[in-house]
Amino acid sequence: MTGPASSAPSLLVRGLRKRYADVVAVDGLDLEIRAGECFGLLGPNGAGKTTTIEICEGLTEPDEGEVLVLGRRWGEHDRELRELLGISLQETQFSEKLTVEETVRLFRSFYRQGPSADEVIGTVQLQEKRAGRVGQLSGGQRQRLALACALVGDPALLFLDEPTTGLDPQSRRQLWDLIERFKADGRAILLTTHYMEEAERLCDQVAIVDHGRQIALGTPRELVASLSAEHVVEFAASPGVPVSEDGLRQVDGVEAAVRRDDTYRVRVAELHRTVPALLAELRRQGVQLTELRTHSATLEDVFVELTGRHLRDQ
Repeated sequence: MTGPASSAPSLLVRGLRKRYADVVAVDGLDLEIRAGECFGLLGPNGAGKTTTIEICEGLTEPDEGEVLVLGRRWGEHDRELRELLGISLQETQFSEKLTVEETVRLFRSFYRQGPSADEVIGTVQLQEKRAGRVGQLSGGQRQRLALACALVGDPALLFLDEPTTGLDPQSRRQLWDLIERFKADGRAILLTTHYMEEAERLCDQVAIVDHGRQIALGTPRELVASLSAEHVVEFAASPGVPVSEDGLRQVDGVEAAVRRDDTYRVRVAELHRTVPALLAELRRQGVQLTELRTHSATLEDVFVELTGRHLRDQ
């Protein structure tokens, strides 16, 4: 399976808008994905991700905007586009009584060209399950089967909608390896995920969307660097003594401090300098800690900074 080389974007979206009654699902969204690139579309539930993907897949018509998929438009090149795309959903319903091989051969029959069923089964490492019925597969094996069915047409552009949700860590990493191999072949991938580790490992570019609008765009490293702080300190305090957030923000080295539920999150540039000063300020306020932890800044922190919500919220 070898991918095509092209200087034109594999997916180009400009000024995309879609409204459902009084709800604006997508509001002027721009995207550009090139061959050999994995593009992550991140956002909370209701941010407009699914609507955007359905428009790009030709399942939903936009109200406004331009969508070019592999240089083609829906409504003009529908059959050709369907044979050039691969789609793997968060949950795919297969016939439970068919075997893995029968399922892959069925999907392969929908396309005029592409790799053989045997080759795809080998690619997703399901050789030992080829004669097994779909109903007997584990969650990770079913997701690999879904990816196999998305690959049988030898697609140039692959849509992956939360492909590893609910999988154990080993199955998730197996799928990551398959996605990285697909990208290395020069294909393009549009990925939605709620796992920040997944986005940081797989994605070359990331767009964070909320309320149908793009609120951040860049590489994972660029977005994390935009926080202007390399570390996050999180702590919880015993009830009864309020914590002054203004006091925390005045500590030397603190870039930002916010409270979320019963946890305080403080962004700092240098842990070894700021943490002692932060603890001294909490002692001055008479605050007794019940929990304290630190971590390097991540895409999750970028999201919380931009929207005030975690990706898992709602």
